[in-house]
Amino acid sequence: MSERSFVMVKPDGVAKGLTGEIVSRIERRGLEIVGLKKTVMTREAAEEHYGEHRERPFFGELVQFITSGPVVMMAVEGPDGAVAALRTMMGATNPLDSAPGTIRGDYALEVGENIIHGSDSPESGVRELGLHFPELS
Repeated sequence: MSERSFVMVKPDGVAKGLTGEIVSRIERRGLEIVGLKKTVMTREAAEEHYGEHRERPFFGELVQFITSGPVVMMAVEGPDGAVAALRTMMGATNPLDSAPGTIRGDYALEVGENIIHGSDSPESGVRELGLHFPELS
């Protein structure tokens, strides 16, 4: 069996020139990037992507940040457990809680600008990939 995840290098990660490093880490882990694109996310796409946070006080800031510059979107595939492996590689949502060696632990300091997004479950991966890579669904 295999599973897919949606991974996105956020505007701060792109601005810091970390896209190549992140892609390299994913590939060195043995995961396959089956879709890749650089784009500026529209407000509508951002609101749909982060829809589960719509009622939270940080929703507006989140949408504003993710649409503030280019992002690099990836469809990543691997064996069962790939989503969990990616989550471990990314580190805790709060970079200050992330272990050294994780992407957030190595490159981020703030929750609001934490370099990378990854699906939190295989089901979220299906939903997010459907939004950003419908051709792979």
